[in-house]
Amino acid sequence: MVSPKSSSMCSMFLFLVLSAASLAASASVQENFIQCLDDNSEFSVPIATAFFTPNNSSFTTVLNSSAQNLRYLVPSAPKPEFIFLPMHEAHVQAAVICSKKLGIHLRVRSGGHDYEGLSYVSELISPFIIVDLAKLRSVDVDIADNSAWVQAGATNGEVYYRIYEKSKVHGFPAGLCTSLGIGGHITGGAYGTMMRKYGLGADNVIDARIVDANGNILDREAMGEDHFWAIRGGGGASFGVILWWKIKLVPVPETVTVFTVTRTLEQGGTKLLYKWQQVADKLDEDLFIRVIISPAPKAGAKGEKTITTSYNALFLGGADRLLQVMKGSFPELGLTKKDCLETSWIKSVLYIAQFPSGTPPEVLLQGKSTFKNYFKAKSDFVREPIPETGLEGLWQRLFQEDSPLMIFNPYGGMMSKIPESEIPFPHRNGTLFKIQYVTLWEEPGDQIQAKHFDWIRKLYNYMTPYVSSFPREAYVNYRDLDLGINNHTNFVQASSWGNRYFKDNFDRLVKVKSKVDPDNFFRHEQSIPVLPVSSK
Repeated sequence: MVSPKSSSMCSMFLFLVLSAASLAASASVQENFIQCLDDNSEFSVPIATAFFTPNNSSFTTVLNSSAQNLRYLVPSAPKPEFIFLPMHEAHVQAAVICSKKLGIHLRVRSGGHDYEGLSYVSELISPFIIVDLAKLRSVDVDIADNSAWVQAGATNGEVYYRIYEKSKVHGFPAGLCTSLGIGGHITGGAYGTMMRKYGLGADNVIDARIVDANGNILDREAMGEDHFWAIRGGGGASFGVILWWKIKLVPVPETVTVFTVTRTLEQGGTKLLYKWQQVADKLDEDLFIRVIISPAPKAGAKGEKTITTSYNALFLGGADRLLQVMKGSFPELGLTKKDCLETSWIKSVLYIAQFPSGTPPEVLLQGKSTFKNYFKAKSDFVREPIPETGLEGLWQRLFQEDSPLMIFNPYGGMMSKIPESEIPFPHRNGTLFKIQYVTLWEEPGDQIQAKHFDWIRKLYNYMTPYVSSFPREAYVNYRDLDLGINNHTNFVQASSWGNRYFKDNFDRLVKVKSKVDPDNFFRHEQSIPVLPVSSK
C-alpha cells in the first residue's frame, strides 16, 4: 500500500514533470516560430517586446490588456502558448506563413471586444497562439480625398480623433464604443449613431489590405470583389487578417445636438416606448434615438424597483431644428430646449460613449476599454412593434435579474435603402430596431455564471413571439455561442447560426470561404465553414 504522503509526493512529482514538459513544448513551439519569422520577414523581430509566454511576468497583463469579457480571463480558460505583437505588417504576413507551416492554430486580436472571447481564447483547437495587432494602429487621414487608411489595431476613438485633428466637419459612421479595435469591428458591420444617415462602417469601406491564407498581402484589386465583399460584414477571422481599412469620410455639421431623456414606468414609460417603436425608424435621417433600459430603485418607495427608459440621441444639426423634428414626429417624449446640448461631433462621440462632462477629446487616444465585466449577451431584430402587454411581461423578467441591461437601436433611413446583399450584413429594410440583451455580474464562479445564463436564455425564449423569425436574426458582432458552435466537419450545424447572422448571404460567404481558404486555416467556433468536398 502507498502511504498518503507517498501518493502526494508522486502526484506532485508527476505535476512537475508534466509542467516542465509543457513549458519545454511551449518553448520549442516559440523557438521554431521565431526562427521561421526570421526566415520569412524582411524586418527583424524584437523578441523581448514582441513575445509573451505564460512564464513571462508581463504575460497576464498583455493577455488582459484589451480583453473585455472577464469570463474568458479566469484561470480555467485556455491560454495561448504565447502572444505575438507584430511591429510591421510583414510580421503578420510571416506569422500566417509560419503558423501554417508549423501547424500552429492562431487567433488574431485587434481590439479584444469579441463577446465570446474568440479572438483570444480557443476552446476547440489547441495548442494555439495569439497574434495581437495592438501595435499596428496608424491612422492616415486625407481630407482632400475624403478618406483615411486605418490600421487594424487602431480603436474607433483613435480613428475619430485623428479625423477631428484634420477637420471639424468630417466624421466616420462606426461604433459608439470608442475602445473597439477597428479591424474586427468593421468585419461584423459596425453600426453607430450615424447609421441612419450614412449606413454602417462596413458600408463606407472603399479598400483594404489583408493577409490571406497563403500569406499574401492583398488589396481590393488583388483579392477580387467576392473576397472584398466577404470581409465587410462577414464576421472576423474567416477570410484573412485585416491589416488596413481604407474608409470613406462623411460630412458632419460644425454643430450637432445630443440629449438623454429618462422616463420611468410611473411616468408612462411603457406607452412611450410603444410609441417610440412606431416612429424610431421613420424619423429624420439626421436623428438617431436609442433607448437604454434597466431596472432602478423606485423614487419614494424603499426596496421597490421601477424600469428606466433613457432616450439617448444624436442629431446632426442644431437644437432649434431638432425641436421642430421632435414636435412633428415624436412629441410624446416632451423634449425641451434645456434637454438639448449643442456641441461638436467629436464631443458628441464622448457624450454617447458616456465619458464625464468636460472630458477632453484626447482621452480617445488612450484606447483602453472602460468596460470590463463578466457578462453574457444576446441580440434580436424587431420588425413589428412589441405590444404593451409584451413590454409589461419584459419588465417583470428584468426585475428578476441583478444587473440586466437592454438597448434598442433604431434602424430605417439609409439602412432601409441599402440592399440586403450589398455586403454580408443583411439586417436592412423592414427592420424597426435591434435589441441587445446583457446580463452582468462581478464575481467569477460556475454557479453564478449558470444563474445569469439561465436568466438570459429564459428572457430570450420569452421574446420569441415579438422578434424576427425564419430565421430569428442575430448580430454577428454580438457573438452568441448559444446559437451553435462550428466543429468544422458539420456544414448543416454551421448554418444554424450562419443563417441568423447573415440570412441568405451565408451561402455566398461559404462559397467565398471555400475558394479563398479551402484548407480552413482561419477558423474558430463560429467561423464561416468550407463546403464539403463532395459539394465543391
